[in-house]
Amino acid sequence: MTTRRNDRHAALTDAVTRRESDWVDADGNWAHGEAGEIHDHDRGLLYDLGTMNRRRALGLLGGVGALAALAACSTGTGTTATGSSTSTTSSGTSSSSGSSSTSSASADGTLTEVPDETGGPYPADGSNGVNVLDDSGIVRSDIRSSFGSSTTTAAGVPLTIKLTVRDTSTGAVKTGAAVYLWHCDREGQYSLYSRAVTGENYLRGVQETDATGTVTFTSIFPACYSGRWPHIHFEVYSSVADATSSGPIVKTSQIALPQEACDAVYATDGYSASVGNLSQVTLQRDNVFGNDAGIHQIATMSGNTSSGYTSALTVGV
Repeated sequence: MTTRRNDRHAALTDAVTRRESDWVDADGNWAHGEAGEIHDHDRGLLYDLGTMNRRRALGLLGGVGALAALAACSTGTGTTATGSSTSTTSSGTSSSSGSSSTSSASADGTLTEVPDETGGPYPADGSNGVNVLDDSGIVRSDIRSSFGSSTTTAAGVPLTIKLTVRDTSTGAVKTGAAVYLWHCDREGQYSLYSRAVTGENYLRGVQETDATGTVTFTSIFPACYSGRWPHIHFEVYSSVADATSSGPIVKTSQIALPQEACDAVYATDGYSASVGNLSQVTLQRDNVFGNDAGIHQIATMSGNTSSGYTSALTVGV
């Protein structure tokens, strides 16, 4: 089922247009991040209810007991773990031969629709200020650098992101569909929004699904910023034409990155702030993945910090 931006983001628009003074903490101080820049996870229950979809809002109001039951049910259901260990090489980087993996395809072979999630306050799809989707150059596979007036390249451990879009009613791959994907940089900043990178549009791009229903993006491993599990945002459209002309959105969701890879990457240079942030959040407590521990959104991960990682996820729509 498709949704249009003006309906899906009504609550978000209301929340983000409030006065900045409404988003200070109990002591009157700004929340995490640069002065004057408030992350969505720091804006409280009102903002969470405004940005979360109906399913998540109902889950939140359902109480801690329901949340705990869902988290417990996620253990050993729909997920697979290789259990391989992380080793340290002589160069100081870490390598991993496997990681936690899952997709919207369940153990019995049926395809589960990937959960709807908030696009957050930094989508750049026209629903919250800037619209990068109608810019020439947004359709691309390598999203590490900005395009247009800036060519700045985001630094970080290389990450290849593969999403395969399938129809949940038939199981068939969706060829000719489009995926718009975006995420934060190594410092936890979102291009076009965060104060230090408002002039950049890196780590955003659109790709058309190929004959196997797959899109492939070349990027960098995102940071873990305070209050959120490491993640990647995406929107699915019926076509590139829809994606680049504010057409209807088929699916908005997020990819969860597995902890083993996160631990290895965040031990490398440039990711030091992510170490402490990751230690203070779990999938079960995350305000997006927490209702089911992200069992249908955790990417399969392979690779290491030296040569880079490849993440993959099957997306049922």
